[in-house]
Amino acid sequence: MTPEDKRGYAVAIVGATGLVGQTVARVLEERSFPIRSLRAFGTARSTGASVRVGDVRAPVEVLDETHEPFAGIDLALFSAGDDVSRRYAQQAVRAGAFVIDKSGVYRLDDGTPLVVPEANANAIGAHRLVANPNCSTVPLAVMLAPIQREFGLAWVSLATYQSVSGAGKDALAEYEAQTNGGDVVRFLPRRVVGNVIPENGAWDDSGYGDEERKIAAELKKILGRPDLPVSATSVRVPVAVGHSEAVSFMPARPVSRDRIAQSLRRAPSVRFYDGAEYAVPLDVAGRDDDVHVGRLRPDTAHPGAFLCWLVCDNLRKGAATNAVQIAECALRTTQVPA
Repeated sequence: MTPEDKRGYAVAIVGATGLVGQTVARVLEERSFPIRSLRAFGTARSTGASVRVGDVRAPVEVLDETHEPFAGIDLALFSAGDDVSRRYAQQAVRAGAFVIDKSGVYRLDDGTPLVVPEANANAIGAHRLVANPNCSTVPLAVMLAPIQREFGLAWVSLATYQSVSGAGKDALAEYEAQTNGGDVVRFLPRRVVGNVIPENGAWDDSGYGDEERKIAAELKKILGRPDLPVSATSVRVPVAVGHSEAVSFMPARPVSRDRIAQSLRRAPSVRFYDGAEYAVPLDVAGRDDDVHVGRLRPDTAHPGAFLCWLVCDNLRKGAATNAVQIAECALRTTQVPA
């Protein structure tokens, strides 16, 4: 079945009233994803609300195993956190759905593909459950995949400047309350307004945070480079939407800046800025699904390496749009049943 088939699919959005779930619904409509019917699942506090995709509307339901919630569902998009995915994702697969999971449960599972379509769409294969990467890993993989294909990579080092929305709806509400004079700190490790926080997840014995470990491990899996040295510093910044990253990378083979620039100009979903131009979160939030790359220059501390700056809407391409693109790839390979 192709996207032009007007019958469409039975789609379930799990976590439908969260930041990513709401963006999933919006992106499905924008991309004219063919939907025949819709089910929306959320927490008990969301009951009474509804979710709309185009002309299809669904009331928000609470997941209940006793009622076989995924019976008849063709495509299930999960963005409700680890506990929900651990409990229900495989149940949805057994019910016949093609599942795309945004949680961290399956990302590093050897039997589950971790997919950024611009980098490794062929990894979907015959799998019925596909993991959607971390919202910082997605734009990094979009940018580095063409460089890896053309020149190889010797190592990658980066610092992320991650918006508060990446920590979820409650963290964003906390940020908004602080901007209005509040001082409650509950969902983030410290006050974020007027501040930056170099802490994102639990530390390991070496001093790396959970988010930093995720970025490194996920990038290696997406690029098919388990040997690739990757180090990251993850920082939460007082921005509502839009992740930024300062990236340093060493191609495996000597290459000029101009050739790197040419590769980025050709790369799908990359908008390359040359010279003094660059993008910032206010330029991209809610506007598009590109990874905006600028400030490409030689890394003078590491001859042969390069530095650059990237920005991406973390709710769209960093999460929801990437998931919908995975679904579109599955349509083309008939993984989503007609």
